[in-house]
Amino acid sequence: MVTMRTLLLSTCLLLAAAPVSAQEGAHLYKVLATSKTSTMEKEMNAAAEAGYVFAAVMGGETAFGGNEAVVVMEKHPVAQRMAYKLLATNKTGTMQKEMRAASDLGFEYVGQTVFTSLFGGEEVVVIMQRDKDDPTPKHEYLLLATSKTSTLEKELNEAGGGGYSVIGMTVGQTAMGGAELVAIARRERRR
Repeated sequence: MVTMRTLLLSTCLLLAAAPVSAQEGAHLYKVLATSKTSTMEKEMNAAAEAGYVFAAVMGGETAFGGNEAVVVMEKHPVAQRMAYKLLATNKTGTMQKEMRAASDLGFEYVGQTVFTSLFGGEEVVVIMQRDKDDPTPKHEYLLLATSKTSTLEKELNEAGGGGYSVIGMTVGQTAMGGAELVAIARRERRR
């Protein structure tokens, strides 16, 4: 009788484990879409509380939502405690200051896009992420914006000489310069 119970229990355990092993490589996603940047930050932080981490961002016109920021969050297999900050502005000087302030709090750049909001017009949007368990500032950020590719190359080379590496770029309509190339670079934080 004990042997039969052991065999039955072992079979049940194997059958219960089969779907788990079949799903080992599976990924779960959450797609967030909104026309308000403040709402997106709240939704990203709510998803992070449920174990999701940032995967991708795109701004543009969707079939049913109009102009929206769309963010994909991925369920991470290892529990991570992340927080998100979404920065949006059409003034490059403001974005530089906001990125610096966020990085001082331990936030790291993870993505950027251009987004047309209801109130702000066309804005450059930067998403920054912080590990709640290790909010130590790690990087410094530099935002470069220009309408000429030759000027961008010159400015990137100057920044590169200072240890900065390019990590993202968009083309956006900014308040001061019209259509501008907006590049973001970072370097290890100097102590």
